[in-house]
Amino acid sequence: MPVTGRAALVAALGSLPVGLLEPGWTGVLAVNGTLALACACDAALAAPVRRLLLSRSGDTSVRLGETADITLTVTNPSRRPLRARLRDAWPPSSHEANPEVEGPRHRLAIPPGERRRVTTRLNPTRRGDHRADRITIRSYGPLGLFSRQGTHHVPWTLRVLPAFTSRKHLPSKLARLRELDGRTSVLTRGEGTEFDSLREYVPGDDTRSIDWRATARQSAVAVRTWRPERDRRILLVLDTGRTSAGRVDDVPRLDASMDAALLLAALASRAGDRVDLLAHDRQVRALVQGKSAGQLLPSLVNAMATLEPELVETDARGLTAAALRAAPRRSLVVLFTTLDAAPVEEGLLPVLPQLTQRHTVLVAAVADPHLARMAKARGNIDAVYEAAAAAQAGQERERTAEKLRRHGVTVVDATPEDLAPVLADAYLALKSAGRL
Repeated sequence: MPVTGRAALVAALGSLPVGLLEPGWTGVLAVNGTLALACACDAALAAPVRRLLLSRSGDTSVRLGETADITLTVTNPSRRPLRARLRDAWPPSSHEANPEVEGPRHRLAIPPGERRRVTTRLNPTRRGDHRADRITIRSYGPLGLFSRQGTHHVPWTLRVLPAFTSRKHLPSKLARLRELDGRTSVLTRGEGTEFDSLREYVPGDDTRSIDWRATARQSAVAVRTWRPERDRRILLVLDTGRTSAGRVDDVPRLDASMDAALLLAALASRAGDRVDLLAHDRQVRALVQGKSAGQLLPSLVNAMATLEPELVETDARGLTAAALRAAPRRSLVVLFTTLDAAPVEEGLLPVLPQLTQRHTVLVAAVADPHLARMAKARGNIDAVYEAAAAAQAGQERERTAEKLRRHGVTVVDATPEDLAPVLADAYLALKSAGRL
């Protein structure tokens, strides 16, 4: 039962007349005895904390960068009114210091036998599962001199999903996809690999597309039309090893890879392709397979929400074996990993032929835009040395990418902001070329 600041203030003010009028034990006992009696009565009239009934409701999931409202219902079953302060404790990453966002502290005034609801607004700054901690309630008496304090545990888990900021690029990529499918007035040259329909020949059509059997059955010359292939399989492989923990523009490389993977998955599912996900470092961290188009994105974001980079070296052989098990048929394997020379040359390159002989492989890597800024720096000796170091790092990445290309791998190396749209363009280019 803690003494409040009001009681200390009353004691300090009571010491003034004692010192002026009755400086002795009699005056001290008179003031302190009266204050102690008032505190005892105040504590007796405060509503009990242990008997309060608490329950939660509200959001169970939210995207990173958005707010979630968690409602706490407090019921006062006692015969005394509750005047209290409540602290709803959550992990520090569940909310940020923002004057526009409500904090986890609330004031309560609940008459006997009634209940009230308070809402805690969270603005998480990290992905993953955020679990509610204890609820601390301090109940005050009518005079505010003394209080009762207790804690309650009301479990609740808020899952923070990846932000998926690249979804703003989806409409433009879908328009490009419709062009490839021929569903718009824009005509694209070249052929796909799947037969679509027959139409009448017009000047300028490739004569190799003429269907002579269909022409013989009708009076006009008929040509075959083609469309980009559908129902192809795409395996998204997230490397969750130590290199994915590096921060680029204050964002982990793994988060940028997830954002690009989500855009590619949304685009590929609209194109009629089947998309699976594998996250691996030294063991499988997540696996999503066999989901329909409507279930794909929710399944992916839920699987990605709890993924965190592991500070271990990625087992390239184990990752390759897991990818081959997850994709037994010919697929497009999109590997989100690094272009650092050592991990690629010592880990990935020796096992890469196992993937390329069965699948089409695309490597997507997150580039650091700070290197580009360093390469342009001039003006003093330090800036020149930084520019030289950035140029050397860029050349090493290009050499590593060239080694991958020699194995028939398509390489996408872009900054976190550009990785998702550039990767989507690479997928559309492969699709239009019939390489899936």
